[in-house]
Parts: sequence; structure tokens; C-alpha cells
Amino acid sequence: MKILIIEDEPSLRELIERAVSNEGYRVETATDFISAETKLAGYSYDCILLDIMLPGGSGLKLLEGLRAKGRRENVIIISARDSVDDRVSGLELGADDYLPKPFHISELIARIRSVLRRGRTGGDLTIDIGNISLDPTSRRVTIDGKGVDMLKKEFDILLYFMQRPEHLVDKAVLAEAVWGDYADESDNFHFVYAQIKNLRRKLEDAGANVEIRSIYGFGYKFTSKES
Repeated sequence: MKILIIEDEPSLRELIERAVSNEGYRVETATDFISAETKLAGYSYDCILLDIMLPGGSGLKLLEGLRAKGRRENVIIISARDSVDDRVSGLELGADDYLPKPFHISELIARIRSVLRRGRTGGDLTIDIGNISLDPTSRRVTIDGKGVDMLKKEFDILLYFMQRPEHLVDKAVLAEAVWGDYADESDNFHFVYAQIKNLRRKLEDAGANVEIRSIYGFGYKFTSKES
């Protein structure tokens, strides 16, 4: 399980990082709006601990951007601003929980366990880009309304791309996001190339009007086909 802590206050961030790591979770941190945005663009997380007031922008804007892309990571807002308006805004934007500062670390850990345990079960999570429709819950992909069979890794790669349309995706970041720790055991990316090749063929055969385009020296971009 991978947790992202978005918190600008150093002592609190370090305290949370140490406590969450001690629970066996993999932890990454971001200290401001820009670094958080960069992390979220490149990686997926099982849970995000999100401060509202960040240098460079609002944490609520980050949450809004995630949900607009159809991403359903569990989000717990941790904020000193315990106003009703902030709480309502966060929950309406799709936060799973809201924990006002100051709080006991033991309560935060319990909240993390709770949101990870119950997951997200309500609402339509379907992502539509071009003529492709992908449902993360049922793991079903349709193109022009017709079902397309996907192997597990093919689906995971397509989901990753559809959550980041028009973004440059580094092949190493893609490998870590889809294969996790196993990506570190390989000294090349042949396993990525093979899955991308198969996925491209399936999209092409089904008449998709978007494509996975290779970006020389970097990786890929999921984008509309050139006319």
C-alpha cells in the first residue's frame, strides 16, 4: 500500500511519515502545491493525506483535479481549517474523510485503515475519453459501445493512461505504477514494450480514436489520433 502525505509543515509531515511507515505502508511526501501536482500526475496512491492550505495553491484544487480525471484514490483531508464550509467543500469534492488539526496520530492511522478497508463503492467511476469507455469497478472496456477483452496488465496500463490524458508518461514511472516493486528487478523495459504493443493492437483493431503515442527518449502520451 502506497500513501502520499501532502503537508507543508516539516515537523508534522515527518511525524506522520514515521508513524505511517511504521505501519508497513510505503510513503511518499509533497511539501507544496506544485510538488504534489507532479507526484499525482506521475503516480497512483492507495491513500492521500491532504492539507488544504499549501504553498502555491489549495489542496481542494488538487482534489478537484483528481476527481475530474476519474481518479478514485482514497483522500483524507488533514487541515487546521476546521470550518463547516471547508469540511463540506472537501466532502462534496469527493474526500473520504476529514480530520481537523491537531489530532492524535493513532486516530489518523485508524482513519487510514478505515478508508482502505471500505474502499470506494458508490457512484459511477466510468472514465470516457474519445470513443473509449472504461469502468474501473467492473474492469470493463468498451469502444463505440462494444466490449474489448483486456488482460489484467493491459487494463491497468489503459486505466493509468486514461487517468492522465495528454500527459507525458515516463516509461519507468509507468512500470513502477503498474508492476510495483517487480519493476525494480528488471534492467530493461521489454515487459512494458510488449504490453504496450498488445494494447495498441487491441485499440487499433477496435477502432479507437485515441492512441498511445511514443515520445522519443521519454515514454508515452495518451492522445487523440492525428487526422
